[in-house]
Amino acid sequence: MCEIFIGADPLSYESRTRSVRLHGVVTSIRLEHLFWDVLDEIARRDGLTVVQLIEKLYDELIAARGEAGNFASFLRVSALRYEALLAHQAIPADVAVPLRGLDARAAVQKLPAHWQADGGRAPRPGPQGPQAPSSSARSCAAEKSSAPV
Repeated sequence: MCEIFIGADPLSYESRTRSVRLHGVVTSIRLEHLFWDVLDEIARRDGLTVVQLIEKLYDELIAARGEAGNFASFLRVSALRYEALLAHQAIPADVAVPLRGLDARAAVQKLPAHWQADGGRAPRPGPQGPQAPSSSARSCAAEKSSAPV
C-alpha cells in the first residue's frame, strides 16, 4: 500500500507561495505544487486564470459563509472535491467541458455522504431551534445552480 503514496514525485508535495490580489488586497497563499496544478486545471476548464478562480471562490465563500476562515485549507479541500467528483464520475473528465455549465447539485449528490455539505446528516437545530439562513446564504443558494462545482 505504501508504494501508492511514497511513489509520488517529491516536487508534488513541495509547497509554493504565490502572491494574489483579492479585490485590490495583496495576500500570499502557500500550497503544495499538486494543489496548484489541480486549481490550474479547474480554472482552465472555465477559461480563467488561477488567480481569477481563487478570487471567484473567495467571493462565493464569503457570500455563503460570511468569512473565509483558513482559505488555503479551503482551496486544498476544493481541489480534493474536484478530484473526488472526477473519481465518482460526477463531472466529465474531459477538461474541455466547463464546470460553470454543469448542475452542481446533481454532481455533488453523486459523492458519498461524507463528502456532501452536511456529511449525509440532517441539519441539527441549535439551542433556539432551527435558524433561518442569512441573506448571504440565501443569495448563494439562489446562485448554486449556475455556480461552478
